Amino acid sequence: MKYYLTLLSLVFFISSSAFSQEKVVKYKVSSGETINQIAQKFKVTPYDIYKLNPDARTGLSPNTVLLIPTAAGEAKKEVSETKTAVVSGKEIIHEVQPKETFYSIEKKYGISDEALKAANPFLEKIGVQIGQKLVIPAKGSALKAAVKPAKEKGAEKYVYHDVQPKETKFRIAKQYNMTVEELEKRNPDIVSSLPVGYRLTIKGTAPKTEHVATETAKPAENKKPVESSKKAVTYMDYQVKPKETFYSLGRVFHLSQEELVALNPSLSEGVKEGMVLKVPAGYIAPAPIIAAQVPTDKPADSSVGKPVENSGGGIKIVDKVKSTENENAEIVELTKKRGINERKKVVLLLPFNLAKVQSDTSGTANRIKNDKFLNMTLDFYSGALMAIDSAKTLKLPIDVAIYDSQETKTTSNVVGLTQKLQDADAVIGPFYQSNAETAASMLRSYNVPVISPLSKDSANPIDNLYQTIPSNDVIRNAVFDYMRSKNGNIVAVVDKKKESVINYIKQNQKGVAFASLTETGGLDVANLKSLLIPSRMNYVVMETGNTAMVKATIKALLDSQKTCQVQLVILEPNSTLDTDEIVFDNLVKLKLMYPSVTRESDEQPVLIYEKQYRLKNKANPTTYATRGFDVTFDTMMRLMQGKTFQETADLMTTQQVDNKFQYYRKEDGGHANKGVYILYYDSDLTLKVAN
Repeated sequence: MKYYLTLLSLVFFISSSAFSQEKVVKYKVSSGETINQIAQKFKVTPYDIYKLNPDARTGLSPNTVLLIPTAAGEAKKEVSETKTAVVSGKEIIHEVQPKETFYSIEKKYGISDEALKAANPFLEKIGVQIGQKLVIPAKGSALKAAVKPAKEKGAEKYVYHDVQPKETKFRIAKQYNMTVEELEKRNPDIVSSLPVGYRLTIKGTAPKTEHVATETAKPAENKKPVESSKKAVTYMDYQVKPKETFYSLGRVFHLSQEELVALNPSLSEGVKEGMVLKVPAGYIAPAPIIAAQVPTDKPADSSVGKPVENSGGGIKIVDKVKSTENENAEIVELTKKRGINERKKVVLLLPFNLAKVQSDTSGTANRIKNDKFLNMTLDFYSGALMAIDSAKTLKLPIDVAIYDSQETKTTSNVVGLTQKLQDADAVIGPFYQSNAETAASMLRSYNVPVISPLSKDSANPIDNLYQTIPSNDVIRNAVFDYMRSKNGNIVAVVDKKKESVINYIKQNQKGVAFASLTETGGLDVANLKSLLIPSRMNYVVMETGNTAMVKATIKALLDSQKTCQVQLVILEPNSTLDTDEIVFDNLVKLKLMYPSVTRESDEQPVLIYEKQYRLKNKANPTTYATRGFDVTFDTMMRLMQGKTFQETADLMTTQQVDNKFQYYRKEDGGHANKGVYILYYDSDLTLKVAN
């Protein structure tokens, strides 16, 4: 321990010595200030500040003293390291590298936008281009170059405007009494596009009614940036997770690579794990392109269990009646029927394995941190508590008991709980399929429905067992049923390695044409194009992990859009689409469509749930948490319809926050769910449910 303390002291001493060499300044945080605001004030990135102040990641308090790297210090460091900068007298010649922008170059050398353009007049017309040789003026001359024109024009001040969602160049130009040509001349980067959040340089005085974009470290409550009457855009800090790319970040925050770099110049060097980025607040990651599924079961340890308490509070979730895209089933509004006063009992069997947690010598906190199965359980439990709170708010006559099922993949405490489960009106759990089947078999003679909340395995035929997650074949069938309902021409591009997909289509989806492959296993582009029909919508089902085949398919379909209606479809997860090699904009142009057991929605009940969850748990709900809410709340509301759970399963299709419950009787016995959403990417980059 003494060694670590000594080492820590030495590191601190070295750091302090470095700080004293005028490379950093001390800054006292004011009330309400965020990292983004401070970074902008000193013309550095949040990532730069976090490198010197790691504790700032957990939040800022008034009067906290931060160490801020100075622009000059950073510029000197970077200039000395760059291989493309050549010193010529007092000036530096810089060769523009890929991905470099006005902002990143100006930050590198600690000069202003005006100084850089004054030294390189051609930038006003053509902007920054790879390979250009730029003159970087010396600090003194840069300042004079920037100030002199302002004095000659009567000390005119420059006004900056941050681009808001849905704003256009025409609207902004009109707002500041200038033409679009003048705006583009002042900001060459926007000639081809107008990125959200991009900081424009405006000549003249900003209108009094306009407000420059503000920032906040807290996420907004909605799924889209909130536009106030002053058109302010709020921002939040986002820490880059392992394996994230420009593509995955762009899909989450609806920003292009150029827009991300404009907001975060440090990205010009690439996406790095741990970076803290400035992004529009309020965005919550959409269902992934790889067909988001509720995660599969994972092993856990066995132990002795105890009853678990629940808590109070509450919200009200009521879904409106609407039609689905699958088989025109009606989604029924679940409300308590009048006269239903008989108390019902719901039991949750959750694998807490409490005794194992309590006996862990590394401590409870450490186990929670490292045990993924326990984390999944706790998330599901937090969502279930929200459902229980909602039932209390609605004053539903329901008693809820929660027991530790002590599960592993092969064992559980279900048999020992038999006596406590016999009088239940519904049992939710266990998590593992084998344990759920044991519970269903044990409670069969008591007519107690057992709802399996997470398993996707094929269940044995047990009449009182209800699987809430649609099987893979059900998910695939839903896509083909939808495409046929639109009288679509269905073409399949499947590589030889996807034998299971080939067999599934041949056995279950007659009439689907397969695009030919070359001798080397690549796509025969000419043959694919010949299978498309100009007079019908062409759905091209692509199942391959081969990057070259994916690119070839996408290019062929983009070319075919000139003469045909084409939509790209995938049936199952495809990680190849989640790489920087695949241009996301092309997937949007082809309106990529896929099946999912969850949806994206900004309906008021959904927003209420998310807001209440954040208030109660100080975090956004995970997929497991929302599934815990949906399964539990749906089960309780079905028991309030004046019918048994079994009767509602045969009659009613329901929809909660993320999940749809459309139960059906399987031919060999038992019930399964075919509530599947068909999602596609629209031209505005948002996920929508196909109608």
